[in-house]
Amino acid sequence: MLRLRYTLFFASLLALPACNDQLDFYPHSSVSPDNTSEKDMDALLYGMYNSVQNSPGRESYIFYDLIGGELMNPSGGNQLAFINNFLRPEYSLIGNAWDGYYRALYQVNNVLASIAPFSETQKKREINGTAHFFRAYLYYNLVTRWGGVPLLEQNTNEKVSRNSEEEVWNFIERELEAALPDAPDYVVNRYYYVNKDAVQALMARVKLARGKTQEAAALAEGLITSGRYKLDVFEKIFRKQQNTEVIFAFENLTEESSITLSTLFYTYSHTVKGSYVYKPTDDVMQNLFEANDKRKPISIDVVQGLNVINKYPSGQAGTDPFIVTRLAEMYLISAEAQGMVGLNRLNELRQARGLAALSPSSEESYLDAVLLERRRELLAEGFRWYDLVRTGKAVSTLGIESHRQKLPLPESEIILNDQLEQNPNY
Repeated sequence: MLRLRYTLFFASLLALPACNDQLDFYPHSSVSPDNTSEKDMDALLYGMYNSVQNSPGRESYIFYDLIGGELMNPSGGNQLAFINNFLRPEYSLIGNAWDGYYRALYQVNNVLASIAPFSETQKKREINGTAHFFRAYLYYNLVTRWGGVPLLEQNTNEKVSRNSEEEVWNFIERELEAALPDAPDYVVNRYYYVNKDAVQALMARVKLARGKTQEAAALAEGLITSGRYKLDVFEKIFRKQQNTEVIFAFENLTEESSITLSTLFYTYSHTVKGSYVYKPTDDVMQNLFEANDKRKPISIDVVQGLNVINKYPSGQAGTDPFIVTRLAEMYLISAEAQGMVGLNRLNELRQARGLAALSPSSEESYLDAVLLERRRELLAEGFRWYDLVRTGKAVSTLGIESHRQKLPLPESEIILNDQLEQNPNY
């Protein structure tokens, strides 16, 4: 239930497991926002990073790959049945993600409430910009999953109803506009912290999702041509080496993070071990990458005859960064938003990844080419399902029923909050 009796996380606090029946949390290491002072600003900032990074759970980062036809149960089976199994109101990952995003939101709202009375300093402004960015990021994840959801600008004990999808999208844009002037400036190789470029990159993604193509292209082009980034060696991006492509990522340090993505993909026979919960589909393994695609060996691999995702290399030994925004996505946003006028951006990305230039004959074939490049570039980074939904291709590509283009609200939330309405046909 969206009842918020939530006290303040501090930097040392790790993500807490969600309660089954309501969102009431009493962390052991916490204080009331009313008791904070300006000396607590660093703790407020790092606690917010920690909660946004951890609370939604590790599957939330790859959920769109799970329901987008890119990943599969290692034991095989019917792909559509695999997808439909996730899209159930009672399924744990549905409830965990809902709880997690709202749990992180409560933390962000607490930070904004806590710093409001503080003196106007550079540090306060930067925390404010970061908090507004995170609020936009959380609501982007909520609206693309469930459509209209409750908008909470302040924490409350009241039962709340859903806002419209349009209201949520408008709120996201306002939050990013609020974040931009206060967010920290870009610093070379400091991409594990929110900065103004991260705000701009997320805004480009939002504009594309809303069909505001001219604005999306302009925002993406601003980052491409800024001189601060360039397409880099694919291995550097996913092997935690300094690179010129990442705009913002969660570092997911082992001592503070529960986002152990690698264990989901590697087998126990791999040198770093793993639990092998999901594998890339046969289509991904056999058809997605051309032989000379430089992304292939970093994206997928075969370990003792078993197919694995290879982007997250730590295995059971630790955690890996999760990239939120990077330059290649900006190339793809610009290419898609401009239509065939943006063909040069698509081909520049392809050539950087070892592929030949394309010459599509129609806007339809061009869009298909862009979406295929997005699949290759962004595999296991949480994009595929919503790419299909927003371009009207989910039903035909995945074989799902039309109503499954939105996730069901968790069954427990519907039972406990009579102000919430379930998405149609669930």
